[in-house]
Amino acid sequence: MTTERFEVQRQIAAAPAKIFAVLCDPHGHVTIDSSGMLQSADGDRVLAVGDTFVVHMDRESLNDYPLGKYDVTVIITKFEPDALIEWTISGVIQPPIKHLYGYRLEPIETGTLVTSYYDWSEIEESYRDKGIFPVIPEAALRATLGILAPTVQ
Repeated sequence: MTTERFEVQRQIAAAPAKIFAVLCDPHGHVTIDSSGMLQSADGDRVLAVGDTFVVHMDRESLNDYPLGKYDVTVIITKFEPDALIEWTISGVIQPPIKHLYGYRLEPIETGTLVTSYYDWSEIEESYRDKGIFPVIPEAALRATLGILAPTVQ
């Protein structure tokens, strides 16, 4: 059986609201990205399911799939202030892949327990046998949390 979801956690000494503010800001995504793919972003802070922003990407930083530079639209699919944010993307690859990224924030005595996840269990069937999933390794989620922590502390 193959897993189709990564989930990693880290305790961060900051309030959920402070972390959530970074996650709702398109530029915050670029700031905490550990993959090197997110180059810059355009758009306003997201406030609800259905909100979008554009991220300018450079796939060559992973040296795995020859997409070069391209744009994706981030589409918010779940939004609970200071608790949960999830999104999918639409971009050059069509139909949309339908993989999901997200963060759950749980207040704890020392700040926030942050869970970052990447889920490709609902990807479009035509992509299943292409050998490109997971798009990012689990270690990238951990590294992003490692960047998020000092960003908000």
